[in-house]
Amino acid sequence: MDRFPKGTDVDFHSPLDLSKAAAAVLDEEGRVRGWGASAQRLLGHSPEDVLGQPAARLLAAYPEQRLSGLCKAHKPRSAVLDLCRRDGRTVRAAVALSPLTHDGVAATVVVAADLEAQRAWEAQLAMLQGLATESPVGLTMFGTDLRVIWGNVSTDLELAGVAHYVGRPAADLFPEGEFVSRHHPPDEEQVMEHVLSTGEPILGLHYRGRAPVDPVREHVWSCSYHRLLDARGDPLGLFEESLDITERYRAQERLSLLVRAGKRIGASLDVRRTAAELADVAVPQLADEVLVDLPPAVIEGRQPLTGSAPGHSLLRLHGRTPEEFGTTPISYPPSSPQATSLSTSRPVVDASPPESPVEAGTGGWHSCLFVPLLTRDAVLGLATFRRSSNPDPFGAEEQTLAVELAERAAVGIDNARRYTSQHEAALVLQRSLLPQRLPELSGVDVAYRYLPADSRVGVGGDWFDVIPLSGARVGLTVGDVVGHGVHAAATMGRLRATVRTLALLDLDPAELLTRLDDLVAQDSESSGDDGLSDEGLGVTCLYAIYDPVGGRCVWASAGHPPPIVADASGSVAWSALPPGPPLGLSGLPYENVELNLSSGSVAAFFTDGLVEDRRTDIDSGIDRLAQVLTWQRSPVEELCDRALSTLTPGPQADDATLLLVRTRRLDADHVADLELPPDPAMVAEARAHTERQLADWDLSELSFTAALVVSELVTNGLRYATGPVMLRLIRDRCLLCEVSDRAHTAPHLRRARRDDEGGRGLFLVAQVSQRWGTRYTASGKTIWAELAVS
Repeated sequence: MDRFPKGTDVDFHSPLDLSKAAAAVLDEEGRVRGWGASAQRLLGHSPEDVLGQPAARLLAAYPEQRLSGLCKAHKPRSAVLDLCRRDGRTVRAAVALSPLTHDGVAATVVVAADLEAQRAWEAQLAMLQGLATESPVGLTMFGTDLRVIWGNVSTDLELAGVAHYVGRPAADLFPEGEFVSRHHPPDEEQVMEHVLSTGEPILGLHYRGRAPVDPVREHVWSCSYHRLLDARGDPLGLFEESLDITERYRAQERLSLLVRAGKRIGASLDVRRTAAELADVAVPQLADEVLVDLPPAVIEGRQPLTGSAPGHSLLRLHGRTPEEFGTTPISYPPSSPQATSLSTSRPVVDASPPESPVEAGTGGWHSCLFVPLLTRDAVLGLATFRRSSNPDPFGAEEQTLAVELAERAAVGIDNARRYTSQHEAALVLQRSLLPQRLPELSGVDVAYRYLPADSRVGVGGDWFDVIPLSGARVGLTVGDVVGHGVHAAATMGRLRATVRTLALLDLDPAELLTRLDDLVAQDSESSGDDGLSDEGLGVTCLYAIYDPVGGRCVWASAGHPPPIVADASGSVAWSALPPGPPLGLSGLPYENVELNLSSGSVAAFFTDGLVEDRRTDIDSGIDRLAQVLTWQRSPVEELCDRALSTLTPGPQADDATLLLVRTRRLDADHVADLELPPDPAMVAEARAHTERQLADWDLSELSFTAALVVSELVTNGLRYATGPVMLRLIRDRCLLCEVSDRAHTAPHLRRARRDDEGGRGLFLVAQVSQRWGTRYTASGKTIWAELAVS
């Protein structure tokens, strides 16, 4: 289908052309001697009606003398005449009269055409004349050999004389030019061959180059190519129309650059990356190189000085990747354009920049633009845009563009600085809230790994703890607060401290989680709409107590994955009991799960970040961790490393915490039990038993103190309890004395008056022991005391 289906209707022949116009021949007396068919079509008169008749009869408004004068002229004349049609209507016509003389016989050839058609044809000619002489569109004709035939005035001006290029190929016009439009052949000759061979025009290609009339400045043209055909339809060649769109093209480029800047600058929340992003966006479209100079405080995430311009002690950033990032110290003298830009907070153009000592040897920079990085009335640093290959100095529009890019970069740098500051504060907070070192305990061998999330995600809320409890028991906890940042870290620290406090009350795991759940729910209600309540609604926690005397481990979970246990033989198992609800939801009970762990078993406590990410489901992660635990005979530190090596490579979306515990049982000869009937006389038996046992343990130096503590505790139990009293002595890193009874009455330390006969027993116990306390069991309570072993 033709691109322009009515194109064949366009006719550039003159209406007065003999092939189209009405023609007649008049004799010297003005009579019609010849009458063509075209004249009959115009006026409707047949030859029989007009031949031999005076031509003046065909005139509507002019006397005969007017026509006679035109016919007797000795040179061609033209006029506008009103002619009468046969049907009585009048036709205003453009008429041309040309005298003829042959063998002494004078005659006149008259050619006429409708005046409106003639005026339209003259307008077309004027348009073509304008395209050739006045139009800003360059028109260049090429022959079938693709060599220049003709160019209009616009082309002549761009080429500084088109006559020098007639007969030469198109490649000679702009030797270094190139198409910048995509999806078309890059070579102009290929484009022209395609148009010439197919007849398909190619429109709107953008061509970049330097015109001979302006060889220094780069221009962009919009070029279109059309084939030329002769009257028979054979190719004559083709013509190119070109329009200089340099300013429009640069405006579009500036707009697209701003769009790219909005998407890329400041997306990384990293000061160095933001500086690199500014350079990536601005080069090479705006400048050949971009430099960013910042004070050390900004790079380190600290608040810059307000109201002052950092003219010295700056650091120049360079590098595109974290491995390449580096800094170079740089200072600017007070009289330098850089210092002027920083002090005035305005861009400064230097068309002939001298090389500073730090830049010596670079050379080639003929134009520099210095733009301060401003935000919130503070000067963050300086961006330098430099040109070498582009000969144009930075114009007003380019300065405005550079300022806008610098503003975007300044916002990104300031956001990155604030993020760095908050991130570092959150890291310090989180690290200070996590255990700095784990206690050395006889009942367990412990190792841990904490892998923080990728820095772009932020500090998380994972926590873990190992808590020494009475009776050589160990409290083990691991938890996770949903979210990242300072709020998550603060919530984590508050919960870890609460768990430790409740654990020291010797609560069983289910009871501890119940109380913790109440506290979290209360915090969520009191937080209201302050933005902190979301942290509490996503808290999971697991708490376990291991007793090395009998190897009994009791644990309960609030929405947290249960531990994975590998026994001494390497068999791996995990609990089928689903965990309870996360903390803060309330209303549902927590259940204790009991396990008997043989000596040498390994229990893994972990957060979901260790076994789950966007690329791996949690079941696959648990299977990998279980496979690591089959190597349970390896040191726990080695097992931790093995577990982390199974993580999917790449940035972590969540914190990953692993706490590995290898259990031990206390030797039987380190524990001594004695059941005492409810008889006050048994106090002496308890003292004697204690002294004998300490002698067997080579701890006779503690006999007096231990006998005193046991005497007071047994006396207290026999006085207030019903039924037998159990005395237990445990030799561990300290000497543990425990007295259990069936009463639930809590003992209280009080100050006895001078005339009181009792009330000093627990006071004495507290004075001679390093710790003492009470824990409750299903059958009663246990009062315990720890004595230091030298």
